[in-house]
Amino acid sequence: MIRRSGATFVQTAFLVCCSFALHGCNGEVAAQQPATTQDPEVSVQELEQKTVPLTRELPGRTSANLVSEVRPRVTGIIQRRVFEEGGQVEAGDVLYELDPTPFEAAHRNAQATLQRAEGAVPSARARFERYERLSANNAVSRQELDIARTQLLQAEADVAAATAALETARIELDYTKIVAPISGRVDGSTVTQGALVTRDQAQPLTVIRQHDVINVDLVRSSASLLALNKALASNSIRSNGEYVTVELKLEDGSRYPHPGKLQYLGSAVSQSTGMVSLRAVFPNPDGLLMPGMYVRALIEEGFIENSFLVPQRAVSRNPRGQAVARFVGDDAKIEERVLTVDRSIGNNWLVTGGVAEGDRVVVEGSQRTRVGQNVRAKAVVVEDDTGEVRGVEEASASRESIRNAKAHAGSRTVSLQ
Repeated sequence: MIRRSGATFVQTAFLVCCSFALHGCNGEVAAQQPATTQDPEVSVQELEQKTVPLTRELPGRTSANLVSEVRPRVTGIIQRRVFEEGGQVEAGDVLYELDPTPFEAAHRNAQATLQRAEGAVPSARARFERYERLSANNAVSRQELDIARTQLLQAEADVAAATAALETARIELDYTKIVAPISGRVDGSTVTQGALVTRDQAQPLTVIRQHDVINVDLVRSSASLLALNKALASNSIRSNGEYVTVELKLEDGSRYPHPGKLQYLGSAVSQSTGMVSLRAVFPNPDGLLMPGMYVRALIEEGFIENSFLVPQRAVSRNPRGQAVARFVGDDAKIEERVLTVDRSIGNNWLVTGGVAEGDRVVVEGSQRTRVGQNVRAKAVVVEDDTGEVRGVEEASASRESIRNAKAHAGSRTVSLQ
């Protein structure tokens, strides 16, 4: 019994020692762990109330400001083509020369007819004047005097008709030289030397287009135009009196360097498409724009006051389909609000409700947070017109630190318009 009691005592003492050793190890591990979990970090942008210009992007096609289809005014044989296809021509330059031989002969014939008519006038006038004197003395009858007067008038009318025929022959002779009616770039020729062309034929000989000024034909839905007029009437959108400027985006997405102006707005709605036609005019000194190009025009409609631009990536939709965004409050906690979104402008949403001056909207990191959670804020500012942002590390989540960061990077902040 004594031996068994001793063995039990030794085992008990061993277990007690192991227990103290494990307790010490657990204490060391617990000491290495942090006392509290670090708050997640989010990127925020402070909102500023501003006046935002509103633009409308419309599809359109370019067309030449002036187009002239060159056709012959007389029938004849092409003797020579003078112009260089695809080149620049000026108004009045000779493009084609027709065979002038038959027209020269007609011109000489008209000259001869005029001379013959002019030769009959002196004798008819002398006879009338002589009969007029004799009639005063009753030496000739009144009837003979009337006949002499008629013959004089007929001779003078023959001169007038011959003069007009000569002018017509001269014009037709001039038409054997087909000239450019406008200045511009000429297309290829549809006829060659020796071809027979007819007066006012359906097929043009060539086409000249003026490229110094380019028209852009646009279409806009009548519904959007109606909404704009209502907004202007209610003063929710302020107008500058007319469309201020028109900018152009080319097919590759680049901006056309020269601004244009709106020439006219259609006065009727198309019954088949429900669209209203517009036309803008752009200078084209470098010839970059060509007729038929597909473009998109940015028309400035007006401006809206006391509104905010919120980055699109900061806005999501809740199960009800409402636009929502998360914000960092003054207590550095996350809160979620429903926004009133009007339209997209660049990479931002135009928000007219649900936000206030100085609010800090979460741009990045919202997926790592929940409503009511404490966070650490890092400010971001717009770096360029693409909407890209550059982070600015914050020592605290205060609004004052964000303002200082924006002031430091203010030279790199640009407008989205």
